[in-house]
Amino acid sequence: MMDPFTEFYRDYLDGTYDCVDRIVLRAYFPLLQSGGGFRVFWRQLTGGDETLDNTHLMRFSGHFSRRIHAFARKKAIPIVAFETKQRKDQSYEKYIPVDKNFCGLFCIFVNRAPAPVLDVERYGNGGINIKKRTRMPYANHYAFHIMDKQWGHIIIRFCPHPPFSAMIILNGHEYVERQALRRSIPFTKVDNCFTTVPNAPALAGIADTMRASRSVGRLADVCERWIYSTCLCFALDTDEQEQTGLRYSYSVYQMEYSRNLLFTRGRVLDEVFNGVIGRTRTVLDIRSLKTIFGYKNRPYNRDRQGKRPRVEIVVEKPVYDLTVFKIHFGRLTVKMYSKGAHVLRIEAIVHNTAEMRCGRSLEKFPLIGDRLAAIVDEFLRKLSCVDVSYVDAQTVQTWHKPGMVDEHRTAGIDINDTRQRAVMEALIALSIDPRGISTPALAQKTREILGVDQQHYSTRHAAYDLRKLRGKQVVVKMAKRRAYRVTDEGLRSMAAYLVLRDKVILPILAGTCPKQRNNFTATGAELHIANIQNEMKHIFKEYRIAA
Repeated sequence: MMDPFTEFYRDYLDGTYDCVDRIVLRAYFPLLQSGGGFRVFWRQLTGGDETLDNTHLMRFSGHFSRRIHAFARKKAIPIVAFETKQRKDQSYEKYIPVDKNFCGLFCIFVNRAPAPVLDVERYGNGGINIKKRTRMPYANHYAFHIMDKQWGHIIIRFCPHPPFSAMIILNGHEYVERQALRRSIPFTKVDNCFTTVPNAPALAGIADTMRASRSVGRLADVCERWIYSTCLCFALDTDEQEQTGLRYSYSVYQMEYSRNLLFTRGRVLDEVFNGVIGRTRTVLDIRSLKTIFGYKNRPYNRDRQGKRPRVEIVVEKPVYDLTVFKIHFGRLTVKMYSKGAHVLRIEAIVHNTAEMRCGRSLEKFPLIGDRLAAIVDEFLRKLSCVDVSYVDAQTVQTWHKPGMVDEHRTAGIDINDTRQRAVMEALIALSIDPRGISTPALAQKTREILGVDQQHYSTRHAAYDLRKLRGKQVVVKMAKRRAYRVTDEGLRSMAAYLVLRDKVILPILAGTCPKQRNNFTATGAELHIANIQNEMKHIFKEYRIAA
């Protein structure tokens, strides 16, 4: 089922598809995460504790470096060193093999970064204390860039210091691309985005498999396929791996989930996206907005002549206007931007899956994907409520009357009160937070709008106002949480009332005063308001209202 935002613009779309984008997995040895476990590992590796000290642990890094450089020289694989904070996002592209059927390691990047290094402390008569250092020192990390037949380009970032932690980075769009090629589904892809999909339902069906339970096995297979034979083997050879019995476990660290709307025309995409931003940016308090200006017109028809669409940004010269806005909720981010010539993308990004509170093991991957999809659905639902809002006269006329919460009488809402309107504005701005609205957050946002300190509007004031709004079913309490969410009807009504009051009613009434004449050329909404003002003067004259 489509979300309300996608359903509203369905007539302008060629199709939609959801896809898991960037996936970051952590690989770790459970045995090596504790001092006692590492001591067991060392005894299995060396036969005793006599050589267990920091000097012998540091030798792993030196042995790893010599082995990897010798292997790279033999196989003609480039090893590129980067500075500590040097960006290396697209540096691998020039090393990608020309052969489309290539499979294996094609380049290695090296940079220094903090590492969870173990520290061995000896004391007394043979006493040993093994723990991770409080302040992680900088150490070399090796990024193995690998081309996999099933997943395309993957990166394994490996630290050669014990406990040999690793990070695997994949992209769901590359997996969907290779599956679509196997099934002969036509498409045009630019970077990690499908810009032209004649058979969108077939491609969406492949993308949906990324959230299925079978995806756990596929992710585990690709990790097992490369991490031992390509990375760990330079620190521990095959015999040592078998001798110690170490096997990696995997957890989900970061994940991105996107909904892609394929517009028929680029001009319509610009009008829709810019219109949505213009109508909702102030109301939703969207502060992180960036526009890169380029050509005004996007391509009318995509690939009608069989040409591949141009990339968005080439040496800081955009092909067309690119607008991006982000909203951060702790370690969650919702992002909306245009991708390619005709694609509008909405992304939900979790920077640390601990924020999801549903577990981080690889088996939880489908659940994390479902929760990110729910965040995208909820965000688009709230965005649609603010973008296309309405309020009926009956609702406004009953706001001031008492309400009920759990059979308890509550006070009504005085919409002419400055504090009540500030609370409404705060609720609308916080309504898109997937974690819900807490009482302290509402108090903080309301103070920002009113420009007062905590003494004049505290958490207790916010709790009182929330109770009144609950009595009108504008706000409901979330299950098993000390948080609230704004109902769709309540959000539409509040947004419509505030827009009517601030953008229509007050400007119209201000224009009817003889002392405030409009001596400027009106355009857009201002032109319609000016026309209404002229008609209002005749109405006031008919009813003998001074104007």
